Amino acid sequence: MKTKMKSEDKKYEEEILNSFEKGEWQSVPNLKDEIERYASSAVATLTKAKRINIRLSSRDLEDIQMRAAEEGMPYQTLIASILHKYASGRLIDTAPRSTKRSTGRAKKLRAG
Repeated sequence: MKTKMKSEDKKYEEEILNSFEKGEWQSVPNLKDEIERYASSAVATLTKAKRINIRLSSRDLEDIQMRAAEEGMPYQTLIASILHKYASGRLIDTAPRSTKRSTGRAKKLRAG
């Protein structure tokens, strides 16, 4: 079993190296920011000490899962990263992104 995995790993590494040597890889804009973002996510993931359960609305969970997919990470990691940034005072409040669906909250606020 170990031999098979090593063989598959070696083949995969060779594919990556060949792709890189062909010039198929491009650096991302703001590389330093991207490295910091992924490092923060990794730290949040690796330093888990307690497990919690929370209830979210289906829509909120779907939105979080969609945002996590856009960022290329598991949604649990995104949630942990957001909570870590909030707890450490590093969460930056920006204007909300528009979503494709309405929750009806604006109507309720206007009616109330």
